[in-house]
Amino acid sequence: MAKSIQAIRGMRDILPSQTPLWQFLETQVQTILKQYGYAEIRMPLVEHTALFKRSIGEVTDIVEKEMYTFSMNGGDSLTLRPEGTASCVRAGLEHGLLYNQIQRLWYQGAMFRHEKPQKGRYRQFQQIGVETYGMAGPDIDLELIIISAKIWQKLGLKNLELQLNSLGTMEERAAYKIKLVEYFEQQIDLLDKDSLRRLKTNPLRILDSKNPALTELIKNSPSLMDSLGAESKQHFNFICDGLTKLNIPFTLNSRLVRGLDYYSLTVFEWVTTELGTQGTVCAGGRYDSLIEQLNGKATTAVGFAMGVDRLIDLLEIKQVDIQLKPLDAYLILLGDHANQQKMILAEKIRQVVPNLTMQVHCGSTKIKAQLKKADQANAQFAFIIGDDEIDNNEIIVKPLRTGSPQQTIDFKNLAEFINT
Repeated sequence: MAKSIQAIRGMRDILPSQTPLWQFLETQVQTILKQYGYAEIRMPLVEHTALFKRSIGEVTDIVEKEMYTFSMNGGDSLTLRPEGTASCVRAGLEHGLLYNQIQRLWYQGAMFRHEKPQKGRYRQFQQIGVETYGMAGPDIDLELIIISAKIWQKLGLKNLELQLNSLGTMEERAAYKIKLVEYFEQQIDLLDKDSLRRLKTNPLRILDSKNPALTELIKNSPSLMDSLGAESKQHFNFICDGLTKLNIPFTLNSRLVRGLDYYSLTVFEWVTTELGTQGTVCAGGRYDSLIEQLNGKATTAVGFAMGVDRLIDLLEIKQVDIQLKPLDAYLILLGDHANQQKMILAEKIRQVVPNLTMQVHCGSTKIKAQLKKADQANAQFAFIIGDDEIDNNEIIVKPLRTGSPQQTIDFKNLAEFINT
């Protein structure tokens, strides 16, 4: 016998018992973003591979090792999106949303990276991303960090640490890279294989190494902050001062460089110690040069992305209490005529009682078994209709959670009865 087909490794199903927590998170985040005036944009899952090579960088781990890329019959190379920022920029350029305009956008959906699956890291993972365009000042950087802090508060998540750094301008970072390469070349025997490769391609990525053997070496490396000019420092200080005045604690992390090549100036991460090695739940920063890299006119930009899977893990660990609205009613039909008319009767009830949540019993079992199903569905009421009730335009309403007696009421009075 052939083996049953299961989900692809690193990809998973979210079951009905789990989706309420996901819906809770998504609803709370959307509520905050709406309050701040952000509009939703939806992009395709598949893009031309060149988009990510030009935006993320060809010598990054994502492009070199992790992308799901395939060729079409016509020769086009396509990729399942590994992140949302590049797709958002591509959509903005394609539809004329960016140049000389101000945009506050957000999106949500699946991203794909062929990484080693583990708790908190999946090959298909969910992100909520927030992107802003056309605002050069540090005030919008500050607003995004405030929004992320407000989201944690709304979700009831505490003890998340905000880490903050500045990468400076491209010119400042280029000068810093020279210093960094000189430092690591003097310690070249201590570098691992990945760091040796990055030394030639992107030396800043060495600072992001997770190899514990390099911790002390990285700790003693030159600081990027020392290479920043006056304007970059002023930009960064505005954000730090604003966070201090708003009582949002933060930690300066000079080794925070982010994994994507397009970042500049502000970078930040929200991290936790409660998820093991997968401690980053939100990350972002400024990427003023990306639009030009994708053949657009110079446009300033800053954004962040949240790892929904990891936030769900945190909500489960903290046992966040979600008050779900129970099912209002379960419709029970008695008699041949009533059973034949069940869906018509159900729609009639839904018209009489707007916003009612109700399940209809399907099958022709006895009333005792139907009442058991109603109880298992956690319904507040059982609505019972037999042939006599149809003839008299009535409905039997049986409370299932209060112990109150059932009542037979006129159909037209159902909405008033349920809402009192």
